Amino acid sequence: MNLTNTLFKQVDNSSLVVFRILFGLLITLEAWGAIATGWVRITLVEPDFTFNFIGFDFLQYLQGEFMYFYFFLMGLFGVFVMLGYRYRLSIFIYTLLWTMAYLMQKSSYNNHYYLLILLCVFMLISPAHKYFSLDAKRNPSIQSISMPQWVPWFLILQIWIVYTYASIAKFYPDWLDLTFPKLLMAGKQSTPIIGDFLQTHLAHVSIKYVGILFDLLVIPLLLWKRTRLFIFIFSIFFHLFNSYVFHIGIFPYMSLAFSLFFFPPALINRLFLKRKPFYAGNEVKVPNYKPILMPFAVSWFFVQIALPVRHHFIDDDVLWTEEGHRLSWRMMLRSKHGVTSMRVVDKNTGEEKWINNSDYIKNKQYKTIVKPDGAWQYAQVIKEDFKQKGKDVEVFAHVKISVNGRPYKKLIDDQVDLASVKWNYFGHNSWILPRTLNFYKKNK
Repeated sequence: MNLTNTLFKQVDNSSLVVFRILFGLLITLEAWGAIATGWVRITLVEPDFTFNFIGFDFLQYLQGEFMYFYFFLMGLFGVFVMLGYRYRLSIFIYTLLWTMAYLMQKSSYNNHYYLLILLCVFMLISPAHKYFSLDAKRNPSIQSISMPQWVPWFLILQIWIVYTYASIAKFYPDWLDLTFPKLLMAGKQSTPIIGDFLQTHLAHVSIKYVGILFDLLVIPLLLWKRTRLFIFIFSIFFHLFNSYVFHIGIFPYMSLAFSLFFFPPALINRLFLKRKPFYAGNEVKVPNYKPILMPFAVSWFFVQIALPVRHHFIDDDVLWTEEGHRLSWRMMLRSKHGVTSMRVVDKNTGEEKWINNSDYIKNKQYKTIVKPDGAWQYAQVIKEDFKQKGKDVEVFAHVKISVNGRPYKKLIDDQVDLASVKWNYFGHNSWILPRTLNFYKKNK
């Protein structure tokens, strides 16, 4: 059987239909929950500046009280996705709004937010509304009990890439010698019931090995019939543990929902859609979008495989510089603390002034300005503020950071005017000082 026949062979679509309902529910909770928990207020309403991804400064115009309506509207389209109402338009608008919200700020950066963008794109191109949807009820001609085989394969490959890179990233000294697992759990001592256990050596060793092996093996074990049920049961424990201890929103539950695509479609049909006829055929339907899908999929997965390794082509250690950290599935790998002071020098008078950070940023944003790109953006904001006051200034960042409990070290060359240098998005910024040669040596 050739590739075309393999990709476009029809299989039962019960897993996709149920996933659409769960996905719609979860993205609705993500949007409305952001309002209810105060995330929108703290991250996008109160700050004067939200540290957008560099190059997307125009999104700053959206921040403020409007963001309450923005996230309410996003949640409403999540409901429409769940119900399958005007599905393509609804998932497109949610994808657009979520992507813009993601690019709008970095103070609450999370790899899972990026994953949600990828999942939204997957749902956008998937025929998830062809059954048990308001669209199918309004227009019975679109109703279908099957889907092309590329649909589950696309999702499985995507999450396989995510989990694999998450596992590979843990193969570094501070994870392997328990330095970081200890730090990670030290902040969880107040967790009800299990807080004390999380401080034990057994817990730290378990986190070390489970963190590596689960991410590395979960997809292969789900694909293998003999181990599928075992790893699914363990996945329930693993993701509920993460939800309970780390409070990471909808994503443990989204990860469990992925399991729908690994179990036999007949089982999913029998458990969740008893009234739906089961598709047992093997018809091949080559759609008219084939010339678009094939190059899109190749390009998509090339980018997905390439992005997480880009930091290997950038000078110094990503753990120190943060260059190449985002979009690379480097999740819960380090504890980083820092202090930042900004010094301003008037180019005309030579007058020097130290900036009061609270005049520009909110508490939650302090962790952003100890990162190189955040410090650089902060310098641009300060320079623009002084420019509006009729002053031309240089801005110097004095930043010291501690990585995984090590002594504080200087991160940025404080003799470089950050307000005048260009940001190198794809390479190393030379004003970031190199890590010390003994960076990974044990603290004494």
